Order: sequence, then C-alpha cells, then structure tokens
Amino acid sequence: MSSISLDAAEEIIAAAFKRAQGVGKAVSVAVVDAGGFVVAVRRSDGARPLTPDIARAKAYTAAVMQRPGRMLKKWQESQPVFFSQLSQLPGAALPIMATDGSVTIKKDGEVIGGLGVAGGTAEEDQTIADEVLASLGYELEFAAWGVAGSPKES
Repeated sequence: MSSISLDAAEEIIAAAFKRAQGVGKAVSVAVVDAGGFVVAVRRSDGARPLTPDIARAKAYTAAVMQRPGRMLKKWQESQPVFFSQLSQLPGAALPIMATDGSVTIKKDGEVIGGLGVAGGTAEEDQTIADEVLASLGYELEFAAWGVAGSPKES
C-alpha cells in the first residue's frame, strides 16, 4: 500500500491555505496517510482553535472509509447507529465525520491518504479540498458502494 509523503502533504496544505486566503477564510488543513495516521496538520493565522481537530477527523474519515465524507452522508443518515459505533471501535483513533471538507486522496487508482479542511462553511471547505486536489493531479472520482442510500456517483 502506497501512502502520501510529507512533501506531498505540505504541497497540499500550502495550496489549500492559498485557496482559502483567496476566499477570505482562515482554515486548518490536515493530511493523513492511507491508514489514517497524521502526516501534517497546519492551522492558519486566525483559524478557530478547534479547527485542527476537526480537520484531522475529516482527513481520518476520508482515509479509513476510503471515500470522501460527502459520499458517506446518506449512508450515515440511513445507518446512524452504525456510524456512531464506528467511533467506539477499539482501533478508532478519531470520530468518523461524514461531512464536507473530508476528501480521500487517490493517485493512480489507489487511496494514499485523506485531506481534511475546516474553518469555512461546509461548502467552502469542500470546494477548497476538491479544487486543491484536482489542481495537483489527484483523482476525485469514486465508485459508489452497494449500500442502501449511498450516492450513485461522486
């Protein structure tokens, strides 16, 4: 299993900060490896104190669930007990957050990490994450799982 490098994580974070600054938002950005372990977390000047933890949970979710948080929303809505129990598993490092701004990092068809952006609105966090990953050549398409209530396409 390949995983994202520190250099690649720093490149993503720098691009996300630049994009967030362009829309007037102070954000925190987290990048984790394919197993959900932190590679880098940065909080920009002015970002709220909880945003680094939220960004980490978003990145963790995208990596270990191997799908962007946005794709997990309907599944979470249809199976809330399952999702609440995921965070209670002995190996779970962080809560599972099926939300915007939680994007799986995929290269050459392989999941190599997760990206979490926190500090803007849900839509702003998602747009920053998607635009940064697309601009750096990462893949944003994910096949739907065979789960009731899951979206058909990303």
